[in-house]
Amino acid sequence: MAAHEKFHYQDKSQLAAAAKELGVNLPLGENTAVLRQSISLGSKVIPNRLCIHPMEGCDGEADGKPSELVRRRYRRFAQGGAGLLWFEATAVVNEGRANPRQLMINEENREALKTLLEESLNAAKELHGKDYRPFTVVQLTHSGRYSRPSGKAFPIIACRNPLLDAKLPADFKVISDEELATLEDTYVEAAAIAAEIGFDAVDIKCCHGYLLAELLSAYDRPGIYGGSFENRTRFLTNVIAKIKAKLGEKIEIAVRLNSYDAYAYGWAVDKQEPAKADLTETKKLVSLLHENGVRLFNISAGNPYYNPHIGRPYDIGSYIPPVNPIEGVANLLTICKELQATVPEAVVIATGFSWLRHHGAEVAAGGVETGWFKMAGFGRQAFAYPDFAKDILENGAMDQSKICIACSKCTAIMRDGGRAGCVPRDAAIYVPIYREVREGKPVFESKVVAEHV
Repeated sequence: MAAHEKFHYQDKSQLAAAAKELGVNLPLGENTAVLRQSISLGSKVIPNRLCIHPMEGCDGEADGKPSELVRRRYRRFAQGGAGLLWFEATAVVNEGRANPRQLMINEENREALKTLLEESLNAAKELHGKDYRPFTVVQLTHSGRYSRPSGKAFPIIACRNPLLDAKLPADFKVISDEELATLEDTYVEAAAIAAEIGFDAVDIKCCHGYLLAELLSAYDRPGIYGGSFENRTRFLTNVIAKIKAKLGEKIEIAVRLNSYDAYAYGWAVDKQEPAKADLTETKKLVSLLHENGVRLFNISAGNPYYNPHIGRPYDIGSYIPPVNPIEGVANLLTICKELQATVPEAVVIATGFSWLRHHGAEVAAGGVETGWFKMAGFGRQAFAYPDFAKDILENGAMDQSKICIACSKCTAIMRDGGRAGCVPRDAAIYVPIYREVREGKPVFESKVVAEHV
């Protein structure tokens, strides 16, 4: 394995040479104009090939309504010019919230969420013209193993995992088949609210170790939601079928999907080397979901609570990763390439661009132009640089003075119970928050790599 390193590639040729030396392929392109192309999704049109990932700020109100910080974030995102705006994890039930300030979708919050969407769309029109409308997705979630609705961990798990269970508190619960059946209908009710509010799509979130993603690895769970592939995917496919039956074409269905978990006992992993992917079931699942009407996939990997370097390669974090970040980026993009080839008619959104800094635009363009994927999604980059898309689309490149530096401070705030944002680039808001929540905490890179191999 190549040693971890911090980003230091100012010239594209240097990045290409490093990738070649590492034996990986990055689709570095020349023509960022390809990212200006629109793309049809059903009866709707996505204005360009750039997406802002669902970036949670953990900064809503106690009742799950958007706060001013939430509204500020989405006004900035909407004005930033990305064609697809993926709204953050929004819990369908209170006990499934990942933190006491997570957004929540229900009848009580309908008008507040509608106002959030309308303010965001109006902000986009103010800067880009009255006919401009980004495609909007709201992510529906249940945090499962990582539920903290009152600020204290209260895991609701789908199955036992000998590796992850070591950190379970005493008061966890295993969700029953009956509770899962009821929860299916709650997701459908949330989707109906989202459609009435005016979102273009709902994301049935199935990634990062949360409840639906954990069901995919419920190999030893008894009953109708565990064991076979059909059972482990039952909740996801049932919810999609019920939404289709209730809402028809009123709203698109998207899935942010973990391609693989990258740890023992996890979903879609090589049984001999769990840090590696075995995409056999992942490909089977995306094909099944596409057959059932899912036309939009946002691909991720790993578990941010256990091995965050898998899904978001970084310079500085809570441990030193065992691989070079270039390898991590290439791994994510290659997976997206394989899944796009599996469902060529679907729209697959790739991830992993933020660590590449200004070269993220070139790799996004190369991937779209060569058919690796149809859209490029930026996460941490949007926290740091909400108008990255505007600069790419209008100037052909990103402004190096604005880019994300992959320092993981946004993640540190979130893990420490604060409101997440970019500390270096949005300092007036987030430096005080960062200092408050990090006081007395250990410095980064204090854990050993072996824990995450």
